[in-house]
Amino acid sequence: MSQSSSVELVSLIQKNDRSARKQLFELYYPKLAAIAQRYAKNEIQSEEMLNVSLNVSLNKLQNNSHINDLDLFIEKEFITTCVAYIKNIRSEYYVASTVYASEPAPKNYDLFANNEMIDFNKVNNDTLVSSLQQLVPSQRLSFNLHVIDGFTLEETAVLLESSDQTVKSNLEKARFNLQRNIEHCLKSLKV
Repeated sequence: MSQSSSVELVSLIQKNDRSARKQLFELYYPKLAAIAQRYAKNEIQSEEMLNVSLNVSLNKLQNNSHINDLDLFIEKEFITTCVAYIKNIRSEYYVASTVYASEPAPKNYDLFANNEMIDFNKVNNDTLVSSLQQLVPSQRLSFNLHVIDGFTLEETAVLLESSDQTVKSNLEKARFNLQRNIEHCLKSLKV
């Protein structure tokens, strides 16, 4: 989207133009649906989170008069709202965030680092998303924010209201568990 059309769209949304809201929804829906699917534990939660987070993001856009980059604003607000949504499911998030690592793991958080067990060229998107959804919420949030969405460790810690060390621990556990989940999915496909 060009800068001028982006400015016009934001201006119309701030004037509460329904057709502009619909246009923005249609423009961003596929990308935001993919993000919601990565952050959620299943399809139902993904749909609920998508609706809530998109609505909150549009309302913030409508009330914010200083938008420089519409793409960046929408994505950042949407991700922030997804994180808040998951954290508001307190019973699920709290229990999962109190699990501690029992053995040291590698400090490389890059899932796609060399791995003897998994050929990442053969892992399809559905397997990856399914494996990601099986992670506990604290690991899923940390991994999505830092590895996939590119937030720094410090920014991730602020969004999750936790320490840098907790985020690092969750990233280590997420990497290990995600590889294990992918291996399990690939083995089940071979059978």
